Amino acid sequence: MAKFITPKNKITASATATLVVDGTDGGISEEFGVLEGTMGPKVVEIGKLYAKTGYFTYDPGFMATASCRSQITYIDGEKGVLLYRGYPIDELAEHSDFAEVCYLLLYGELPSPKQKRKFEHDVTMHTMVNEQLTFFFRGFRRDAHPMAMMVGVVGALSAFYHDTLDLDDPYQRMVASFRLIAKMPTIAAMAYKFSIGQPFIYPRNDLNYAENFLHMLFAVPCEEYRVNPVISRALDRIFILHADHEQNASTSTVRLAGSSGANPYACIAAGIACLWGPAHGGANEAVLAMLAEIGTVDRIPEFIDRAKDRKDPFRLMGFGHRVYKNYDPRAQVLRQTCHEVLEELGVSNEPLLKIAMTLERIALEDAYFVKRKLYPNVDFYSGIILRAMGIPTHLFTVIFSVARTAGWVAQWNEMIEDPSQKIGRPRQLYTGYGPRSYVPLDQRRKRKAAG
Repeated sequence: MAKFITPKNKITASATATLVVDGTDGGISEEFGVLEGTMGPKVVEIGKLYAKTGYFTYDPGFMATASCRSQITYIDGEKGVLLYRGYPIDELAEHSDFAEVCYLLLYGELPSPKQKRKFEHDVTMHTMVNEQLTFFFRGFRRDAHPMAMMVGVVGALSAFYHDTLDLDDPYQRMVASFRLIAKMPTIAAMAYKFSIGQPFIYPRNDLNYAENFLHMLFAVPCEEYRVNPVISRALDRIFILHADHEQNASTSTVRLAGSSGANPYACIAAGIACLWGPAHGGANEAVLAMLAEIGTVDRIPEFIDRAKDRKDPFRLMGFGHRVYKNYDPRAQVLRQTCHEVLEELGVSNEPLLKIAMTLERIALEDAYFVKRKLYPNVDFYSGIILRAMGIPTHLFTVIFSVARTAGWVAQWNEMIEDPSQKIGRPRQLYTGYGPRSYVPLDQRRKRKAAG
């Protein structure tokens, strides 16, 4: 049995940093270790800050805080670099497939041909769901958002698979990992089929991961469905490019839930809930909403001017990135894929897609966007590709969750096996009332409700 990568037991400080607070008499001066990873910024080890000084740090959004150590994904936003286990994302997207990337994320190395065949077989054997789980969907309204279904159904998996809830058993963790990666497309397709009133389509063992998902999404029992290889390859690349992205909000949520000892299905359901937010997984939906707002190609200059006006709240969605201050390396791959899909399907003249292509050209040529490095990002191209495939907008984030499950599972396993990991417990800067005495109800004066 292959073993997941286990973090090194100890990282030795390479230097020290001195923190000085209130440099007058009676002030504090304490030294803290400086840790150095393989790549990236050095880290000041402040785990004992409160014990030594009585101070916490204040870092909203944890923008300057390393919450864990990890060997899985590395990002250099300034240089536009994304590595999975050291491999550049563009090389993986060009030469690999999603199954191989899943193996890489879980085990730390690319598989041999024999290992890949076994991994694909083992995952495929878990693609079906317990038949009783199919009745779970009947509890939802037909017009329920598919992400709501995903949160509920994935969380419910722990009620069906009791044999994989022992976190101390490496074998059970492995089986749970396989089940989550394998069943996520099945559950996602079921959520879509339920929402449009069509019968569920069961997985097929003769199809690869992306082909199988497309088949479950679009096939119907009354006729044969043939998977277009250009479309399946494009979806496979989308899966690869979205498989992991360091300690983003949803991945941090999975780790935080897992730090309490919650079962893996609950942890992934928590990640799905976080991903659902429009500031995270819903970004590609926002791209399509923006294109619909623009409406026609002739209105593009108007919206470009609005985007350049700092006083105007309008923003071009799908341009620039919070992490990447250069070109999003994933977008470079999807740009080519996007044009391949549009050419294959012959839909480049479809109104919204025509607007998108015009916006792309402007963003790559306009001095305003080039100077500010507001290049089209992965959400821009993935939204266009999924739209061209005929996938409805409200399913975009669901597909994101299918892809990201591989990274979530890898990160969850790494956290479980990390001996330095503790239950997550952020501190706070309290700004509320100081101590005050209780006043009996009959002695209180009438006052406006707080807030």
